[in-house]
Amino acid sequence: MTKRLILWDIDGTLVRSGDVGAAVFDLAIEKVIGRRPRARVHMSGKTDRQIVEEYLALEGDPDPALIPPILHHLEQELAQRIDQMAAEGRACAGAEAALHALSAIDGVEQTVLTGNIGPNAWAKLSAFGLDGYLDLEVGAYGGEHSDRRELLPLAWGRQREARGNDYGPYETWIVGDTANDLACARASGAHCLLVATGRAGRAELDALGADEVLEDLTDTGRVVEILTS
Repeated sequence: MTKRLILWDIDGTLVRSGDVGAAVFDLAIEKVIGRRPRARVHMSGKTDRQIVEEYLALEGDPDPALIPPILHHLEQELAQRIDQMAAEGRACAGAEAALHALSAIDGVEQTVLTGNIGPNAWAKLSAFGLDGYLDLEVGAYGGEHSDRRELLPLAWGRQREARGNDYGPYETWIVGDTANDLACARASGAHCLLVATGRAGRAELDALGADEVLEDLTDTGRVVEILTS
């Protein structure tokens, strides 16, 4: 029986949420510090906690005590815009078919390793009907640590404690769309599949040295082959 833990990134890998994903940061920060950010930080591949830290540094107010209330408002703002996100965004090509095919294979466990805080991960996946394929209780989320490279051990620990599953690096794949996804996998010795459905193009991803790189997830058979072989 195949024994695999597959941890999916969300933004740019499974879904594209349109402009809502970035706009809610402006609103959440304004609720806490009284003004919207004067500039926008580069978000791709970063955790929500890291993004908030960078915004606060840009605003000249890097007080760590401001992070939890901003993340709270980030959750509240996105929850109010799920319908807008569903209308303006989309699931990435092939994402649902890949999740569905992998969910039918005995011994394959699927969850998320995402920069999103937990509630926003669920909101984005549910907006496009993808949440039912993933065991979100044992994922790792971007409110838990600023450094994405620290998240995989959290997911492994939750698998052991909550599901009785013990996975090693050889049995683990991270699927993402950025260099940060690859760095996260490499930090813990796991495998990494990158897909060019986010901001980075295929040539840029090919140069990073991931285990596998695909243009997108539309070739379901190839995705399953890579992640289970």
